[in-house]
Order: sequence, then C-alpha cells, then structure tokens
Amino acid sequence: MFAEEIISNVIPSLKTNDTVQKALDRLNEFKLKHLPVVNGAVLVGIVSEDDLLNIIDHNTTLGNAALNLLQAFVLNDAHTYDAIRLLSQLSLTALPVLDQQKNYLGLISINKLIDAVAEQYAVNEPGGIIVLEISNRNNSLAHISQIVEADNAQILSSYVSSFEDSTRLEITLKVNKTEISSLVASFERYDYFVKEVYNNTQIDDGSQERYDSFMNYLNV
Repeated sequence: MFAEEIISNVIPSLKTNDTVQKALDRLNEFKLKHLPVVNGAVLVGIVSEDDLLNIIDHNTTLGNAALNLLQAFVLNDAHTYDAIRLLSQLSLTALPVLDQQKNYLGLISINKLIDAVAEQYAVNEPGGIIVLEISNRNNSLAHISQIVEADNAQILSSYVSSFEDSTRLEITLKVNKTEISSLVASFERYDYFVKEVYNNTQIDDGSQERYDSFMNYLNV
C-alpha cells in the first residue's frame, strides 16, 4: 500500500493567510495536533497546535506568526511503513504527501493510517493469532507456511519482531481460523515455541465447565 492510497480527502490544508484562530478551529474540528501549511501546490511546512497556542493574538495570520514549521513529508509512492516511521519518530498526527515534482497532494491523518494498517494486517478479518518465539537461525517462513497450510489454514498476515542484544525473534501470525488448537499442536510438534495464542475458540476458560454445571442443575 502506497502513501497516495491513504490520503484523507476530507481534511483540507491551511494557507499562510489563514489566521491562527482558523488553524486552531480546523485542528479541533478534525481532532488533530498538526496540519500542513500550503501555498498553491507548495508545502510551506507543518504547524503544531502547541506552537499556535503560544501566539497571543489569534487574529495573526500564519504567514506573519513566529512559528516553527516542521519540514517533513512522504512522496506519493512511499510505502505505508515510511509514513508510519515518520509519524512515530516525529510524534505527528498528520503527514503531507507530495508528488514526484514536490507538489502537495494531500495529507495522511493518524486515524486514516490506523485504518490502513488494520486493513493491511487483516485486523478486521475473523481468525486466530499465534505468536512464535524462535532463533533467528531458524527463521523459515516457508516452513511455517507449510505447517499452517497442512492444517487447512491460510496466513492472513504476519510480522517479525526482533530484540536488542538477542538472537530471539517473535513471529506473529494471523490465520483464517479461530479454532487453532490443532495448529498450535502442530507447531509444538515441530519444536516451535508457541509463546502466545489469541482468539482460539477452543481455549478452556472454564466456560464449558460452568455450562455443564448449570445444565446439571436444571436437570435436578
């Protein structure tokens, strides 16, 4: 997924002749802390709510206000990961998107990005989640996929987490089955350490025992 695919079309940018008050109202309307300032198709920079609140006269235009405009953006063909990285590193809630000629195209809001990530990682799809802990020497996604497919399941999404000063890796798998007890058993049979399991409908949380007790009570 590319940056231009997740541009928010409902959030307009600011202009240098907009007042500080208008900028604050716009931020409040869209529940953001940052917005790009644009003249024509030229990105001037990103203004923050904190900077705006430090301006005493809210009738001052952005072009005449003493603001520290942040120079940050992604190009339209940048991957979603690049947008995530910049938003995280700079603690932004909105990120401008430019075309290859550096013309402003629009912005990515933090909410729009969350929706995109949810879609990319199949968050809204029903299924189970398995977290494997392995050595980085045994990181064979092909073998992991074979185990999943042998259990008549498919991997909807996956990602790998590494640890500082460690040879351990965590692989998080989202599969298209909620009953994954047999899949967990398969991983364990192949000596994978199953660290965590989520959304497994067969995990015994005591509900079956309580249900059986209740039914016995009714039959008395």
